[in-house]
Amino acid sequence: MNRTLAREEAFKLLYSIEMQQDNAEEQIELYIENNEITDEKMKKYIKDTIIGIREYEEEIEKQISSNLKEGWTLQRVSQINISLLKLAIYEIIYKKIPYKVVINEVVELAKKYGDDNSRIFINGVLASIVKNKNS
Repeated sequence: MNRTLAREEAFKLLYSIEMQQDNAEEQIELYIENNEITDEKMKKYIKDTIIGIREYEEEIEKQISSNLKEGWTLQRVSQINISLLKLAIYEIIYKKIPYKVVINEVVELAKKYGDDNSRIFINGVLASIVKNKNS
C-alpha cells in the first residue's frame, strides 16, 4: 500500500462526506467500489481513518478552533482546509504518526486541492497544534 496515495483517497472521501453530510459508512463502501480500490490495506486505512475522524470529530474541531488566529472561526475556513486539517490532526494525535510526515503530506495535498494560501494556513495551524501538544 502506498500511504501517500491512501491518504489522498481518504482526504477526497472525507471532503465528499463533509460536503454531502451523508452516512459515512455507506459513503466509504460506495467510494471504494466506484474508485475500484482493491488493495486491502488501503481499504482498511481509508475505513479506519474516516470512521476515526468521525468518532473524534468534536475534539478534532476543538483543536482546529483553538489554533486559529484570533477572530477566525471554523465557518470562515474553506471545507477543503477543514478536511485536510481533520485528517492531519487525526493521524498526529490519535494514530501517533510522526507529525513531520503528516504535515508534509497534507501540505502537498493543500497545494494540489486548496487555494494559493491553503498550504501556509494549514502548516501554521498544524505547527501550533504540534507545539501545544509537545509543551
